[in-house]
Amino acid sequence: MTEVEEFEELRPLLFSIAYRVLGSVSEAEDAVQETWLRFDASSTRPVSTKAYLSATVTRVAIDVLRSARVRREEYVGPWFPEPLLSDPYQDPERSVELADSVSMAALMLLERLSPLERAVFVLREVFAFGFDDIASAVGRSEAACRQLLVRARRHMRDGRPRFEADRHERQELAARFFDALIAGDVAALRQLLAADVQLVGDGGGKAPQLARAVAGADNVARLLASVYPWMARIEVTLERHEINGQPGAIFRDRDGRVLHTLVLDVLEGRIQAVRTVINPDKLEHMGPVADAWAVSRELKEARREAR
Repeated sequence: MTEVEEFEELRPLLFSIAYRVLGSVSEAEDAVQETWLRFDASSTRPVSTKAYLSATVTRVAIDVLRSARVRREEYVGPWFPEPLLSDPYQDPERSVELADSVSMAALMLLERLSPLERAVFVLREVFAFGFDDIASAVGRSEAACRQLLVRARRHMRDGRPRFEADRHERQELAARFFDALIAGDVAALRQLLAADVQLVGDGGGKAPQLARAVAGADNVARLLASVYPWMARIEVTLERHEINGQPGAIFRDRDGRVLHTLVLDVLEGRIQAVRTVINPDKLEHMGPVADAWAVSRELKEARREAR
């Protein structure tokens, strides 16, 4: 097998590691590309290509994350990860860990960790790497990595997300939610929402949004029902899609350009959170992006004309 073939075989794993460390599709893709450049430029062939490439992409991702921390601290409004439509890496023996770790709630919890803690947690808890390989990846001793993992687990434990295990039930609830959303049925929406549900949007100051944060079943139901039926009138379409391993949807303008994504956190038969991403910078990897400001103006005009 050639170096190119080895790399391409491991590319899904490398992307999946980088995405969980960075929470960004575009940055993860760049990290994988940088890993290839370093691998291609190396004059020696590693004993384990998997260990070498995993360590390299982890180190690259840590460096990127450190430089991104300042930008995220200065971010306008809530920060969400870039929506991931499908995880390219699959491992039947780690399917639960892989699915849980890619959810928006889990990635936002990982933001609480230092870059080293985050990398160690991802490599050990999600991908089950040995401490020898983790130590090589992060440039610390095995003992230090064990301590980093203990701290990371402590930070993650209290807020660890738990979602509906039954995929069929979760998708059925999501279908009812989107039907009620399109119909603007406040009562039906309210019935599906947890009492303390939260609606939170990430616009990054670069796009209009419903609201930065709204809480409570009645408030969330009324807000959703007051907006989305009007979107349909101006030919905004809803495309149901699993996003970050959770039920969600992609909204597109009349020309098929991505307007925003919406993801549902489901637990115990109720929707616990509704998260939207409308920041155009976080949607570019999904294709052409709509002009959210233009859509907002058209929406307001349609409502004025209907009065």
